[in-house]
Amino acid sequence: MTTFAPIFVPPELRDAVSDAAWLAAMLEAERALANAASLAGAIPAHAAAAIAERCEPELYDLDDLCAQGRAAGNPVEPLVRALRAQVGEEAAAYVHRGATSQDILDTAAMLVARNALDLVLGDLDAAARACASLAEAHRDTIMVARTLLQQAVPTTFGLKAAVWLDGILDARSGLARVRAERLAVQLGGAAGTLAALGEAGPEVLRLYAAELDLAAPELPWHVNRSRVGELAAALQLAAGAAAKVALDVVLLAQSEIAEVAEGAGGGSSTMPHKRNPARSVVALACARQAAGHASMLLGGLAQEHERAAGAWHAEWGALSGLLATAGGAVAATREALEGLVVDVGRMRANLEASGGVVLAERLSLLLAERLGAAEARSVLADALAGGGALRDELAPHLPVEELEAALDHDTYLGSAATFVDRALARYRRELGAGG
Repeated sequence: MTTFAPIFVPPELRDAVSDAAWLAAMLEAERALANAASLAGAIPAHAAAAIAERCEPELYDLDDLCAQGRAAGNPVEPLVRALRAQVGEEAAAYVHRGATSQDILDTAAMLVARNALDLVLGDLDAAARACASLAEAHRDTIMVARTLLQQAVPTTFGLKAAVWLDGILDARSGLARVRAERLAVQLGGAAGTLAALGEAGPEVLRLYAAELDLAAPELPWHVNRSRVGELAAALQLAAGAAAKVALDVVLLAQSEIAEVAEGAGGGSSTMPHKRNPARSVVALACARQAAGHASMLLGGLAQEHERAAGAWHAEWGALSGLLATAGGAVAATREALEGLVVDVGRMRANLEASGGVVLAERLSLLLAERLGAAEARSVLADALAGGGALRDELAPHLPVEELEAALDHDTYLGSAATFVDRALARYRRELGAGG
């Protein structure tokens, strides 16, 4: 984690991916391996007990281990030496029995990921709840939709929030699946055969997974990094879903639009009048960082033979960074949503400021029924170019009652309410939420 981490990553998440968390996870992997081997009859029970007793993080200095690990290219080799020194000569021979350094580090990565994912999923649930609340409260709040950053047609803020909700639920679903199904222990030994454990290998693997409450893979996955890739992709999708919301909030909070505002913070060091959407800005910054970390992980899927030279090693920092920044994006967006202030009056005022131009699609269809498509396009183009009010420009071509009805923004919302209801139904179905 960097000097600036407190700006971007909540403290609980920083702790979950910290150096201390990695050390604790590596020691937990060694403890579980020894206990699993004991239960399988591969090492004596008293040796497993001695090893477990010395798998306490406060007994080790990770900075020193990493400094020593430079020679071996990983911190597990010096950790194993230190653990053997701690347990004494009799039990030392059974420390790390059957494993290789990658087994411990990959398993530790899964433990770190699991703890971090629980926090990210909690924030996704809270963000979904906030979106659902906004969608329900503003189901019929009219505003202008914008395409290519230009005013398009009328929509509702409820539908905008429902689209946010749908994306967050998609991200949550993918991340929850990875959390439940794809986090697995690693145990393959030197080259994926578990030869050092003899016939006990598969049973040790099964018990090892049970000890850590992680999945037991069918095969060692030293060079099959699909689990890491799926984790990276799911986290990147979560960061992207959060960033979508944050970007909309930033755009809607612009002074000239001012349809929403974040509820707190956002002060400027030099301009007292400013109320910046700071939470959304943090979310966008985190999402950009997350993309870089995800790229590193996804770019390392092709690995050499039975053990990789460098690609696996490059994952450790990238995984911590991705968990932190993707989680930071979700947390910041959740904060922005929970404090979001919606200016309903401003939304309508911005919509009506077009003088009916945002209803051009509807007017075009209505004119085409009377004049034919070609003439309707010509008449509407002239009306739009005329500079006057559309009501006046089109009065010679449409009965006044039809024209007035067509210029009513509130009756050109299509299926917006239906789509809001669908998003809310999905939310209640997937999260079991009432209301």
